[in-house]
Amino acid sequence: MTLLAQATTLLLATVVAVPLFRALGLSAILAFIGAGAALGPWGIGAIRDPHSAQEIAELGVVFLLFVIGLELRPARLRVMRHALLRLGLSQLVATTIVLSSLGWLAGLPSSTALVAGLALSLSSTPLVLQLMAERGELTSQQGRSAFAILLLQDIAVMPVIAVLPLLGAADSPGLIATLLSALRGLGVLALLGVGGRYLLRPLLRAVAASGAREALTAASLLVVVGTALIADLADLSRALGAFVAGVLLADSEYRHELEADLEPFKGLLLGLFFMTVGASANLGLLAADPVTVIGIALALLMVKGMILWAIARASGHTHQASRALAVALPQAGEFGFVLFSLAENGGVMESEIADTLVLAVTLSMIASPLLMLAHSRWIEPWLSQPPARPFDEVTADGSRVIIAGFGRFGQIIGRVLRMCGIRFTALDGSADQVELIRRYGNIVYYGDASRLELLESAGASQAEILVVAIGDLEKSLHIVALARRHFPKLKIMARARNRRHAVRLMDLGVHYVIRETMLSSLELAQHTLESLGMSRADALDAVHGFRVHDDHALEKQREFQNDEQKLIQGAQDVARELESLFQGDRPGRL
Repeated sequence: MTLLAQATTLLLATVVAVPLFRALGLSAILAFIGAGAALGPWGIGAIRDPHSAQEIAELGVVFLLFVIGLELRPARLRVMRHALLRLGLSQLVATTIVLSSLGWLAGLPSSTALVAGLALSLSSTPLVLQLMAERGELTSQQGRSAFAILLLQDIAVMPVIAVLPLLGAADSPGLIATLLSALRGLGVLALLGVGGRYLLRPLLRAVAASGAREALTAASLLVVVGTALIADLADLSRALGAFVAGVLLADSEYRHELEADLEPFKGLLLGLFFMTVGASANLGLLAADPVTVIGIALALLMVKGMILWAIARASGHTHQASRALAVALPQAGEFGFVLFSLAENGGVMESEIADTLVLAVTLSMIASPLLMLAHSRWIEPWLSQPPARPFDEVTADGSRVIIAGFGRFGQIIGRVLRMCGIRFTALDGSADQVELIRRYGNIVYYGDASRLELLESAGASQAEILVVAIGDLEKSLHIVALARRHFPKLKIMARARNRRHAVRLMDLGVHYVIRETMLSSLELAQHTLESLGMSRADALDAVHGFRVHDDHALEKQREFQNDEQKLIQGAQDVARELESLFQGDRPGRL
């Protein structure tokens, strides 16, 4: 197959697999791995030699680490040093000891068991960071801890590769050669540091001054690929070299420009990397000895997950963050492929053992997105359920107003009523919210306002007004319908999330509906007009005119709320009508 045909096949697989997996609620990474397995030697055979694309595919990891480095200023790295040592080093040492011991007990030679334990203790940086980015967890407690652990692992690869020859055959380079290799690596990192500060920024500044967009994109690619090449020549991790370059440019004025230029390349190359992971899976070996391979993968996930959970809890993480960290990092990673290959070539590990472990690593990487998905959808909601707590007993105390929902919206209403000396009864369905509000001396009852008996005990039959301040659309509609049916004399004021919600509340006969962002948006619009030079009086007239017209339009939309075509046509008519209205009598032309 020609290069052009291969590229077409890979792009077609991406276009088909990613939307399909997304529609099923699965990760895009799983789509890439699955597509790679389908295209690989054990699938339809479109990718006959996955290793031929590995050099290019690994650039995806390099680009990812460079972009991450751009987000980490040196000051932030200094803050992370404790997490690097406390979490990262603890995880690496503890996992290596446990896994190596298990390998030795299973009959592996001590040197082979040690290499296997070291390699399997390293997680997949691109897999974990991409999955966490998809879930918006990178800035969470588990996200920050995961990054610290992964960064320490990437740094640890250098000494691990340096020490590996000492465990092999008699023609290994020896301790002095190994130390010289480590010193060379440190020297290259120092060179990257000096070059990044005194060469990269002037280079980018000169290219940017030319005004050529293509040249700046080329310079961005040159920085990433060049630093990776320098690190590779010194037998360092390419990704580590790119990461150092990214950190050095994190404080530069070109940080956002570099990130925007590299984002498309990063996404596609990472996709290619995960495709090669799927295509490299030796499914024939899996079919020949499924019990051993699957058993190793499951043991790895369980043991590593338990160690991660224990370290996180010992470091003061919450139960939720500890569980999330344990399901995010239990897989082995791409460096396992490298270390097993080096161990096999150096006589440290037999080829059959290396092939089995490579397949177990691949299976653990495939299982990781599924494990995170199961954890977030089923396990975490089940474990996080608070113990059942009975609703508070609410007794009617002659309050004139009942407020259903005492979050930010309801609290402001309550504060105004209290200021005016008007008694009210506040109800909220979140036990945590109730406890928080009570700590500040406010009286609020824990209960579900959509239950008829709770409204009755709160005095709905004697109260004058029910304020529905709940953000949940369906629940607020249920409360309104319940109150209208059983307490017809009760006036209802309700908060609406959007226009559609407002229309449904109006159909239920709510006396007054306010869209939650309406007033704040109008006030900001007024100040915007004034800042543009319009007089205060004209700005107030413009905002008032818009609100009157919008309320009128909302009433008209009730007539065809279930006809999408008429809704679209009505919105267009309203926009033209509003524009002509203000053009005919526009206050304070700017």
